[in-house]
Amino acid sequence: MADEQESTAAVTPRHAPPGGRRGGGRGVRLIGVLVAVIGVVFVVAGVATYVLVATTLSDERITVSDDASYFAGDQVRGPLTAYVQADTIAKHATEIADGKTYAELPQDDPRRDTVMTASFLRASLFTSVVAFGVAVLVAVLGLVLVALGWALRRVGRELGP
Repeated sequence: MADEQESTAAVTPRHAPPGGRRGGGRGVRLIGVLVAVIGVVFVVAGVATYVLVATTLSDERITVSDDASYFAGDQVRGPLTAYVQADTIAKHATEIADGKTYAELPQDDPRRDTVMTASFLRASLFTSVVAFGVAVLVAVLGLVLVALGWALRRVGRELGP
């Protein structure tokens, strides 16, 4: 029995799967290509979304308020400037409404429309911040998928035809 195991081990290639069977490399390589292609699509989609959101924000010609904590006077083009401007709008709305929210102001209060508009502007800017984050996440995930696809192709080559 021991002699039989030794002779089988001598014939079985080092990289062969258990049981001494070779093959299956073509399927692994095909999956690798598929994963890499999906990764490239994710990278392109993430970058395109980031550029689209940045372009759309830039087209609005929003300038960060002069009293903002950071980026005062800069044009809103990216996630940081959008976030800072949204935060500054919140500060202004709070000052205008004496610390009250839109829902807390009486319906006949003339400040209510201003506070409501501020809420909409903040929500829009925060939506763009989230869109930037999702775009980066998708692009990075795409890079990971490309790397995984490349690794699967290498493993498939090692497994053989």
